Amino acid sequence: MEFQRNQKGDHAVFRLIAYLFFAYSVNTVIISYLSVFYREEGLSGSEVGILMAVGPLAMLIAQPIWGFLSDKFKTIRKILIVALIGLISISTLYYVASGFIQYLILMFVLFLFFAPITALGDSLAQKTANYRGLKFGQIRMWGSIGFATTSLVSGFVLARIGIEHFVIPLVLMASLALCFAFSLSDVPGSSRSVTLIDAWKTGFNRRLGFFLFCILFLSIPHRANDSYLGIYIVELGGSESLIGLAWFIGVVAEALVFALSVRWFQHISPMKLIVIASAVFAFRWIVMSFLTEAWMLLPLQVLHGFSFGIVYVTAIQYVSRLFPDHLQATGHVLFITTFFAFSGIVGSLIGGAMIDLIGVSTMYFYMGICSLIGMALFFVYELKTKKQQLTAG
Repeated sequence: MEFQRNQKGDHAVFRLIAYLFFAYSVNTVIISYLSVFYREEGLSGSEVGILMAVGPLAMLIAQPIWGFLSDKFKTIRKILIVALIGLISISTLYYVASGFIQYLILMFVLFLFFAPITALGDSLAQKTANYRGLKFGQIRMWGSIGFATTSLVSGFVLARIGIEHFVIPLVLMASLALCFAFSLSDVPGSSRSVTLIDAWKTGFNRRLGFFLFCILFLSIPHRANDSYLGIYIVELGGSESLIGLAWFIGVVAEALVFALSVRWFQHISPMKLIVIASAVFAFRWIVMSFLTEAWMLLPLQVLHGFSFGIVYVTAIQYVSRLFPDHLQATGHVLFITTFFAFSGIVGSLIGGAMIDLIGVSTMYFYMGICSLIGMALFFVYELKTKKQQLTAG
């Protein structure tokens, strides 16, 4: 009987891993190639910036709602199925849309459905890890592997068939994610009912608020890079296949960090890890601002794992401690909304304007300065937390 339960648990984890693999494959097509597609359509840097900001704006609106509905109805599986069906349907409209206004509307609706696909997937991974005595990073790394694999393959494919056909890999990966979403298992949780007042009160935790404020100085440059890395590579003379290779290297490094992170948590405090990762972020952006050839960017992509990988795994586990069990999905989505949606709006808008005014390379230099500010803020946050612990003790 115990063996059967363990076997069912193994199957549930495998299906979740497969879902994350293809959900993050969807993510790589959207993040890596949408801005390049818009640029190829003849839009200016500022117009691309607005379009890349509209997506995160939709996520900012949609993610808390999806998270609340997930906690309210105690299901992540059904939310993911609805969202993926909507995403696949909307994606096909790119073949008939044209012009800035139509892309603006399409981008907003697309991201309404895209919002929960990875956010709630990560929440389910965290819940599953806690429920089955596993490590979050060991499950989540398969999302990074999916991202890396698809970025490499789709880069070579789009270099042959043309960036205007990015919808083909997007719909294919979303359809595979949908197949596995039907087989996911929700994790039993608290029976306590969830209300908007609960979510509102928890979301205004002062400790969480200061933490999210600090994370913005890391996530805004990170999201600007997500939007404009492809454009920077093309500007330096690279192709779509080099964009895919750059993402592949970065996300493989990220997956390795997810897999090994449990060892670091045993010896280094979460805030110290984030301070170290902040320094890596700053170094990476500043060095990138001085590049003269596209291939020079590839070795620096290894640092993606030691910057974003460490910050993301550390932060999502830290945030989990600040939320009660019945509001875990709400908590995870609140953090992810801040890290990806709000930061995506600011990073895309400011980044697009900076590209037109001072160029991509100078933008990366200022991104490094922003990360240095984030490093200083997290150092202060750690000192403040230690002081509160000593006072409480």
